[in-house]
Amino acid sequence: MRLPDLMCRYAERFAALGSGEHHVASPLGAWLVLALAGPAASGELAKEIEDALGTDIDSAHRAAKELLAHPHPAVPAAVAAWRRDDLPGLNAWLSTLPAEVETGPIPTQGQADSWAREHTLGLIDRFPVGTSDLAVLLVSALATRVTWMTRFDTADAADLRGPWSSTLHRVLRASRLPGHDAYITETERAGRVAVHSALADGLVVTSVIAEATAAPGDVLAAAHDVAVAQAQDGADAVSVSLFDLPLGDHALWTITEEEGVNPGEHVDALLPAWHADSAHDLASEPKLGFVAAGQALQQLARLKGPIDAKQTAIARYGRRGFEAAAVTHVAMATSARRAEPSGLHRTATLRFGHPYAVVATAHGTEPDDPWEGLPVFSAWISEPEDAQE
Repeated sequence: MRLPDLMCRYAERFAALGSGEHHVASPLGAWLVLALAGPAASGELAKEIEDALGTDIDSAHRAAKELLAHPHPAVPAAVAAWRRDDLPGLNAWLSTLPAEVETGPIPTQGQADSWAREHTLGLIDRFPVGTSDLAVLLVSALATRVTWMTRFDTADAADLRGPWSSTLHRVLRASRLPGHDAYITETERAGRVAVHSALADGLVVTSVIAEATAAPGDVLAAAHDVAVAQAQDGADAVSVSLFDLPLGDHALWTITEEEGVNPGEHVDALLPAWHADSAHDLASEPKLGFVAAGQALQQLARLKGPIDAKQTAIARYGRRGFEAAAVTHVAMATSARRAEPSGLHRTATLRFGHPYAVVATAHGTEPDDPWEGLPVFSAWISEPEDAQE
C-alpha cells in the first residue's frame, strides 16, 4: 500500500478523536512518531503497532526515514528522541533512528518550548507537556505557512445561504482564479460532494462538503480519498460534468445555463475563513497505536507508570493563505468528464455553508519524492469566521 493510502487509513482512525467537533489535526505527525517507535516493540505490542500503521514495522520505519531524509520545502518536519542518561535499555532502539532525529537528554521546559517554536514556525509557542519529570520523550513537529497562488476574492455572506449566512458578513470567493479548482464528484463514503482546492507552492488545501446528514467521519474519509486521487489523477479524472446534473438550486450548489456564451462549464466556490486550535489525547484511542508504542518503550527502559501521548495542532485558512502546525509526542514519566454540448455554458456555484472537511496534501518537488500527494493536515470545520478584506 502506498504511503498516501496508509495515511488515509490512519487519518480515518484519527478522526474518531474529533467526534464531529471543530478541530485540526496532523495524522501524519502522529504516524511518524509511531513508525519511529515501532522498532522498540516485539510480540503482541509489535502486532498492535503494525495494525495501527497499516503495514509492517520495517516498511513504516523505512518510509519515515525517507520523509525525513528528503525534507519538503513547504512542510518542515522535525523529530527528537530525548531520554534520561540512566536508561541503557533504550540504546539499541535509539540506534535505529535516522540521523535527522535529534537525540540527547530530556530538555528543560524552556528548551522544549524553544524547540516547539523553532519547528512550528512560531505557531506553537509552548511544548505540550511538562518535561521536568519525564524519562523518555519521542516527539515530532510539522508546520506549514503558504500563500495562495492567487488570493481569494470576497463576497457577501448572504450568497453562502444556509445557517452560516446569517452569522457571517464576508466569505471567500474563488471565481475563475488561477490556482483554484472547484468541482463536484462522487465518493464512496459520503456520496456526491462539492470540492474546492486552493494551490500554494508545494501544498494543496482541499475542502470537501457533503449533505448535512453525512457523518463527519465519512466526510473526512471522503476528503482524504478526494485529495489523494486529485494528486494522482487531477480533478478532470474525478469530476462530474455539470451537464449530467439538474439545473437550479441544490443544498450544496446552484447550476445555471446560458446559450451562445463561452460554451463549456465553470465552477465557482464560496467558503468561510476559519481557524482551529486543538489538543488530542492519542492514548484514549488504542487503535492509534500509541499505548502499545509507549509500553514498548517502557519495557526497554524498564519503567513503570502512565504513558502520555498527545498532539497539539493549530491552523488558519484565509484570503491570502494557509498556515498550520502540529506537535505530537509519546512520553513516559519516572470519474472522467463527458464532452459538453456545443453552444451551451453551465456555471455552478458551490456553497460551503455547513460543517465540512479540509485536507492539506504536499506536492513533490522532485521525481519519486516521498511527499508527493501525502496528506499532512486535516480539519473538520464547524466554526466559520468572517473573511478579512
